[in-house]
Amino acid sequence: MSTDKVVIITGGGRGIGAATAELFAMKGFAVCINYKSNSDAATEVVRSITNKGGLCVPIQADCSVEEDVVRLFTTVDRELGALSVLVNNAGIIRPQCRLEDMDADRINSLLINNVTSYFLCSREAVKRMSIRRGGQGGTIVNVSSGASKSGSPNEYIDYASSKGAIDTLTKGLSIEVADEGIRVNCVRPGLIYTGMHADGGEPDRVNRLKDVIPMKRGGAPKEVAEAIYWLASEKSSFATGSFIDLTGGL
Repeated sequence: MSTDKVVIITGGGRGIGAATAELFAMKGFAVCINYKSNSDAATEVVRSITNKGGLCVPIQADCSVEEDVVRLFTTVDRELGALSVLVNNAGIIRPQCRLEDMDADRINSLLINNVTSYFLCSREAVKRMSIRRGGQGGTIVNVSSGASKSGSPNEYIDYASSKGAIDTLTKGLSIEVADEGIRVNCVRPGLIYTGMHADGGEPDRVNRLKDVIPMKRGGAPKEVAEAIYWLASEKSSFATGSFIDLTGGL
């Protein structure tokens, strides 16, 4: 089955990715939820969307592996049709620590998962969207982090650095494809209530830090999803290389 509007959301099985998938489906998109390993979470999101009449398919792929990325995009070509939007959202975080306690395996794994994956997925999206290559245009929305600006000292400077790379990718790629019908933008969430904090060893991290946020609360995944959707929609048609900070004022 094909539709006029198709979105791939990497890391779409939980948190911000899942909320984004729900919103795009509600707006009439055929949704591909990409997941790396948690098939149960992805299946639950698919069930929620299809129960509401939406079209959603889950595709397992490790987006840091080139062969998996190519398979992901060719499967979407075949099953859903021409790609309209890519949301680069997949990423990992490791337990909190200082730089002096990080080894090369941790650093390299994090950079490959958080940076290489965005490059590979963006490459495949550009190949399909670019009017220079016969495509119909499209939008790419990268999910970075407020950590790219704060640096996350004493906790996640490796993660923060990976998101700094995504900021640079957003700016450079947006200029590179600006006259090819492709817009590239970015959201930078701050302290959002998602399961990622448990991956870092502190499930309650948002509650611990919320008082330093000017708005005195953490954010919800749906609030980030709304910004992603706006950047992907025609309502932001003159925006490219732009960033939306969703940090409650930090």
